[in-house]
Amino acid sequence: AVMDPGVFFRATTVITLVGGTIFLMWLGEQVTQRGVGNGISLIIFAGIVAVLPGTVARMFGLAQQGQMSVFTLLFFTAMAIGLVVFIVFMERAQRRLLIQYPKRQVGNRMFQGDSSHLPLKLNSAGVIPPIFASSLLLLPITAAGFSAGQGPEWLNTIVALLGRGQPLHLLVYVALIVFFAFFYTAVVFNPKETADNLRKYGGFIPGIRPGEKTAEY
Repeated sequence: AVMDPGVFFRATTVITLVGGTIFLMWLGEQVTQRGVGNGISLIIFAGIVAVLPGTVARMFGLAQQGQMSVFTLLFFTAMAIGLVVFIVFMERAQRRLLIQYPKRQVGNRMFQGDSSHLPLKLNSAGVIPPIFASSLLLLPITAAGFSAGQGPEWLNTIVALLGRGQPLHLLVYVALIVFFAFFYTAVVFNPKETADNLRKYGGFIPGIRPGEKTAEY
């Protein structure tokens, strides 16, 4: 696409891409700090929603031209709405663990035991696993792109097998999502630290011994 991709073009491209990424990260941090929500997620969401009207218009156009039946259009609409509801339900889902606090005496006053809940998100990793998985799947295609199709035969074979929609692509994609879901959850949630904090403040899960047993639970 570029007639003369010299050093100047490459330098300006790198500076533009890196500078744009840093600006988007800063913008996301500003959104997060002002309590609007998760800034980076909102920016990604905005990019997805921006193409939604065009997609809906094309689907209605296909239905008007008779290339798509009304039943198919209604089916896709119901599936899209149901999928969004299911994703929101799973994203908001929590396992609320009952935490008991024993009676304690402060000076001459006796405070009754209290209880609260420790909310554990069902999906602690959020959208990170699919993002990481898709990024890793793009590596072979990117490497093949650098060689302009003139690379080793094994690389071209891997790229063909990992093409979007291929069975191997789907299997690897699902496996990577599962792996990163467990991996990222282990990064953001430390059960041993949580159990130690509960024990430090006198809290315990009914029927479970504080400390190591609580961490295992």
